[in-house]
Amino acid sequence: MSASGWSQASSGRWTEQKANEWYAQQPWLVGANYIPSSAINELEMFQAATFDPAINDRELGWAESIGMNTARVFLQDQLWQQDPEGFKKRLNTFLDIAARHHIRPLLVLFDSCWETNPHLGPQHPPIPGVHNSGWVQSPGKERLMNPADEPQLKAYVMGVVGAFAKDDRILGWDIWNEPDNRGGDVAKDVPAKVKRVDELLPKAFAWAREAGATQPLTSGVWTGDWNDPAKESETTKIQLAESDIITFHNYGWPEEFEARIRELEPLHRPIICTEYMARGAGSTFDNDLPIAKRYHVGAINWGLVAGKTQTYLPWDSWQRPYVLMQPTVWFHDVFHQDGTPYRQHEVDLIRELTGRGTAVAVGGAVR
Repeated sequence: MSASGWSQASSGRWTEQKANEWYAQQPWLVGANYIPSSAINELEMFQAATFDPAINDRELGWAESIGMNTARVFLQDQLWQQDPEGFKKRLNTFLDIAARHHIRPLLVLFDSCWETNPHLGPQHPPIPGVHNSGWVQSPGKERLMNPADEPQLKAYVMGVVGAFAKDDRILGWDIWNEPDNRGGDVAKDVPAKVKRVDELLPKAFAWAREAGATQPLTSGVWTGDWNDPAKESETTKIQLAESDIITFHNYGWPEEFEARIRELEPLHRPIICTEYMARGAGSTFDNDLPIAKRYHVGAINWGLVAGKTQTYLPWDSWQRPYVLMQPTVWFHDVFHQDGTPYRQHEVDLIRELTGRGTAVAVGGAVR
């Protein structure tokens, strides 16, 4: 189906005017993809046994102190299946904490990246020297590919979105992270996975709208050619046609970052980059954040505090773990676990460009 066909099918999608009026009411959106340093994945972040309001409060306070006002936060469908009321309560607590720090999260419902067989309960410890070694998909491969599980996925989307559909503490809903990413799947299984995702993705948007979401919906494009609809993948077509606001990922050099923004501008909708900042790949605060401000594009980098996800380690750690030495530069993340910035100039720059934030006392020193 063409992108225009998807637009016609998505009768609940915001008009360009509504999306731009909404964006005009927002401050410049700057934040980080957030998972507490104590959690290896989204399950560990929100399960009852490991949910830690104190760490969330402390670390989101650091984000606020450097001028951040949003955070992208991943949820997981099994949390709802296991204990809907408990999950809602913990998510509500998290939203309260974020609101105290003037941070409005963008909540991610599904994710096609990494471990294909997520499970509730204790999560394995980080694999030494490896980037993001415990991240999990949502739904996992078995639930994704089994049509009999689709009603449970619908119940999850409608339950979570419905519970917070009119909640001003939430910036928006990111329906599916990198839906056509291979993740931890073997290559031969990817075509069937993507075909199934392409079936579910517009349904997931429809479920969120049916649940009454008053916040914008989106799913970030991350790969392929966005210059010409004829060259876009079916997944990208669905993402761009269903999204109220346009989001994208880019970890390249600043020239590429700016080019990607320009590719999306003809859609005439608000644009937010929901993943960037990989120092070793050429994506830095110094280079990209001024570009984002110039184009009035929101900017949400990957990683806030170095912790169990180990995303300060480069992607090449999947092939050669950093067990004998540390990387020359951190890949992602902004703070050490004691609140000390990895690089003081970066937090100073974020404060300067946002015009927000205050210096905080860390270890007896003001930073």
